[in-house]
Parts: sequence; C-alpha cells; structure tokens
Amino acid sequence: MAKDDLMNKALQIRTTLLDHYGQPVWRNPLPPLDELVSTILSQNTNDVNRDRAFDSLIKSFPDWESVRDAPQDKVIEAIRIAGLANQKGPRIQKVLSQITNECGELSIDFLADMSVEDAKSWLMRFKGVGPKTAAIVLLFSLDQHAFPVDTHVYRVSGRLGLLPDKMSVDAAHTHLEHVFLEQHYYDVHLNIIRLGREVCHARKPKCPICPVRQHCSYWKGNSKARR
Repeated sequence: MAKDDLMNKALQIRTTLLDHYGQPVWRNPLPPLDELVSTILSQNTNDVNRDRAFDSLIKSFPDWESVRDAPQDKVIEAIRIAGLANQKGPRIQKVLSQITNECGELSIDFLADMSVEDAKSWLMRFKGVGPKTAAIVLLFSLDQHAFPVDTHVYRVSGRLGLLPDKMSVDAAHTHLEHVFLEQHYYDVHLNIIRLGREVCHARKPKCPICPVRQHCSYWKGNSKARR
C-alpha cells in the first residue's frame, strides 16, 4: 500500500475510534522519573498490579534517592505484587544510580529539551528500558511526539493492515510514527489499546462488533471473522 493511502487509512481509523470511544484521558500524569519507574514496573503485568507496586514503593520510601540506596531486598519486597520483583527491583535501583552518576541528580526533566530521537536513545541505554518504555515516558510525561507500541497496539495495528507482515515490535514504533500524525499519537495509542482489550482480543476477536472493521484487513480477509 502506498504511503499516502496508508496514512489516509490510519486517519480514518483514528477518526472512527474517536467517534466511537471519544477523546481518551491517560491516568493522572506522573513526573518523568516517576513514569519511568512505573513503566518498568508495568512490564509483564497488568495496570492494577503496576499501580499497587508503584504505590507500595512510594509509601515505603520517602524519595527516589532512598529507593536507589535501599537494601535490594527491601525494594524487591515493596514491588513484589508487580511480578518479576527480583529483576525489576535491582533494575530500577541501577537505573536510578546511573542517572545520578551521569546527571548529578535524580531528574530526567532535561529530556524535554532534546529531540525525540536523542531522548529515546538516551533512555534506551539503560537495561530494561526499550522503545515502548522510552516512548511512554516521552509521550505522557514530557509531551514529546513518540508512539508507544505495546502488545495490544502491535496486534491490532497488524490486523488492521497498518504494519507490514512480520514487522518486529521494535520496528513498529518508528513505522507507526510515520503512519499517524504526531498530534494524534496520544488518542490513537490509548484508543487502540482500548479496542484491543475490549474487542480485538488475541484469541477470539469480536470482529462483528468492531467499530473499525470496515477498515480492517483481518476482517476483510477472514471469512470466520465475519460470521
């Protein structure tokens, strides 16, 4: 599909989702460093357990310096509900230490003054921070034009025909940033996630009730989906 046709299709999908779901609102915005920690906690778990783990961490330690310098087992225990705590705890502490060593303080607010690509590259140097985590921090905390691709966005955009066959998740970030308009990243990301959770399930998508089925390559090419 030609780029102009693909962008036009993406625009139609975006408009249809807005008409169906309305303008989405991200949970209470967090400061950039808080968002980074929260997003690391979110890996391989659900939003509820992520938030519980983050709240537990905040209640257990007065500030991020205290988390950085705490005994490792104390941090692990505070975030256990998020799962993979033995990995995430040391990972968070290492990221906090690296930021301190490089910046002299625990703040990543300066990323707002960098280009999106430079800010992504800076964040992705840390172990456990991939393109999705970096894009979430940039989009939701720093008002930068980055497009996060999680499992829902990857699955749904693939079925819709917005991704080339067999494109990797990492490559999909850059690809979708060129398919959608920058000013639409926020609502498109959130509404596609909602579509993936409520309708476009991994195993049994509810195609007959999907609001964007008329734009969907999976729907058009799958006779079972249309039944």
